[in-house]
Amino acid sequence: MNTSDVVARAGRVFTPALHNYWPITVVRGEGVHVECDDGRNYLDFSSGLAVLNIGHKPKRVVEAARHQLERFVHTGGVYYNESTVTAAEELVAITPEGLDMVFFSNAGAEAVEGALKLARFVTRRQGIVCFTGAFHGRTLGAVSVTSSSARYRSRYHPLLPSVFQVPYPYCYRCPFAKSPDQCDLSCLWFAEKTLIHHIAPDEVAAFIIEPFLGEGGYVPAPRQFLVGLRELCDRYGIMLIFDEVQSGMGRTGSWFAAGHYGVRPDILAVAKGIASGFPLSAIVSRHEIMTQWPSGAHGTTFGGNPVSCAAATATIRTIRDDNLLERGRRLGDRALSRLREIAAESRIIGDVRGFGCMIGVEFVDEGGNPDGEGCERVLKHCLESGLILINCGTYRNVVRFIPPLVTSDDELERALDIFAAAAGSPK
Repeated sequence: MNTSDVVARAGRVFTPALHNYWPITVVRGEGVHVECDDGRNYLDFSSGLAVLNIGHKPKRVVEAARHQLERFVHTGGVYYNESTVTAAEELVAITPEGLDMVFFSNAGAEAVEGALKLARFVTRRQGIVCFTGAFHGRTLGAVSVTSSSARYRSRYHPLLPSVFQVPYPYCYRCPFAKSPDQCDLSCLWFAEKTLIHHIAPDEVAAFIIEPFLGEGGYVPAPRQFLVGLRELCDRYGIMLIFDEVQSGMGRTGSWFAAGHYGVRPDILAVAKGIASGFPLSAIVSRHEIMTQWPSGAHGTTFGGNPVSCAAATATIRTIRDDNLLERGRRLGDRALSRLREIAAESRIIGDVRGFGCMIGVEFVDEGGNPDGEGCERVLKHCLESGLILINCGTYRNVVRFIPPLVTSDDELERALDIFAAAAGSPK
């Protein structure tokens, strides 16, 4: 087996819609490292697209999944099993206080779809307000609230009705052309005006937002904006949905990005890092909301699979027992400091932002415009030097720096050295 053969075979059986970032074929993964078919070893700072928060093949997760596989694999909602119940108990123990009931599904888009359905069902309202630049998934409802790129929406119209977009608080590229010292939360003002000019607040079921914008550019929302959005929702009885598919499960140095803001959503969408690579997602909300969703109002065949749930329980316990939230914060502090030093010496880096192990590095040209080509050159240089990184943003000009929480100090420094060389900056 070699990469060219695998890529050729894939081209014959997979639609081009299925995209892989890099033409390499992984044969083994452990911790922060992957080994490819040519024997090369790479540092994986993509974490399998922010999924492998505790690295490749974590021992406790593998053991838990193997143990469950030896007992039974599937229940399909026909009968109960302890593995799924235990995972739900562990999850509500780490979600924001008061979010204490779960619906398991398989992927992030499913969790978003379910969150939108729940909000509409319980409020008996139809309107959804989302944010420009967001990515919530590729299923029809999820893509209706996605706008990180028009290509995700092209040719799928008509989309979900009664969806309204307002600007995301992307401070580096302020949609109102204001500098940070001029910020007057115009983005929040615009959201409130939407409830005057476009849809009445008593017709709005929910605002849905990524507290840390993912695919749209790796942008953490300002705390004052989320506090104000929570107050706006409370004022009109509108539900606040946090999509933490990418920012959850310790990725930011807190269990969820919500923890950095002190803002509690009404509904939380969770996926990616929840089960270390096994397919699982969840909608989490308060008891008084969830119990208004009667039997048959929503459903799943594979959601809450016992093997995935065993992996989720082991993932949560590993993060907790090995103090990986603190580890993630320390890694993030070191990475942010060094990346900002690199940016200060680089002509092509415009901004470095984030917290924990979720950091965006934005590349720009001489005029400060998004530079997707420059970003791509840096990524390819890193890959050739043994570091896997991926990009994001509408113009694909932002590098996602998302190492596993188990990354060692030496592994982090090696990755930063490679990145510095690729960005044209001395150490």
